[in-house]
Amino acid sequence: MSASNPNRPPGSPAVALLLGWFLPGAGHVYLGRLRTGLMAFVVVEVLYALGLYFSGGMFLEYLPPEMRGSYAGLLTPEVGNLGALLVQVSHYGYGIGYPRPFPPLMDLGTTLTATSGVLNLLVLSSAHLGARRTQPCLGPGPSPSIAAGASLILPGLGQYLQGRRGRGILIALLLVSLFTVGCCMGDGSNLDRQRHFYYWAGQFMLGLPALVTEFAFGHPRMSFEIAYADAGVVLGCVAGMLNVLVMLDAFHYAEHGPETGEGGGHTT
Repeated sequence: MSASNPNRPPGSPAVALLLGWFLPGAGHVYLGRLRTGLMAFVVVEVLYALGLYFSGGMFLEYLPPEMRGSYAGLLTPEVGNLGALLVQVSHYGYGIGYPRPFPPLMDLGTTLTATSGVLNLLVLSSAHLGARRTQPCLGPGPSPSIAAGASLILPGLGQYLQGRRGRGILIALLLVSLFTVGCCMGDGSNLDRQRHFYYWAGQFMLGLPALVTEFAFGHPRMSFEIAYADAGVVLGCVAGMLNVLVMLDAFHYAEHGPETGEGGGHTT
């Protein structure tokens, strides 16, 4: 009988990914990391449960009737926690068939469910990495998933923690400036999930700058036509989607280390 290979991956990356997508933390449990899996399950599902409680499960009722369909929820941040989203759709759906007032903490509730979905995407990336990599990661600073999560909280923060301070600061300035221009052009109309359901999903990926701005200045009453509202909404969404690339950069650098020819090593 041949000896077991210590470099053999502990499981299938695809299986770990799918398990964790439907049930947060299940991918880690599958890989034998029970404590991490249970912690991920509790945090992700508590966030979603609190979001359901505060929103009354009504976030899909933001959509007008013509945009409601079987797959409408697949373009929301909540899809990262697919199991919880499917339970919500089956239990709450699109409401009771006629308009009704939203709960007082509706915005907080939908933010929590969206946060749960995006957080589980980071958990999934950790499970997938653990299933396919047996050797230590080569990059400096935090682990790949933590580095990506840091850039989700604040654009460029993951790069900054990796020692690429110049790059991190430049990313933060550029993306936050782009988002600010969008808010100014749209007169804050982009800071409302009900008004711009899918564009908000992209903008949400900018992290704290978008969330803090929304809770401070969002949901304005629109009593006049805004000349550049569409441009503002698009720019806000683009800023968030560009931050997804920033997160991928932080994850890749943490896993593989500096690429050959990347000048400046840890400082750029």
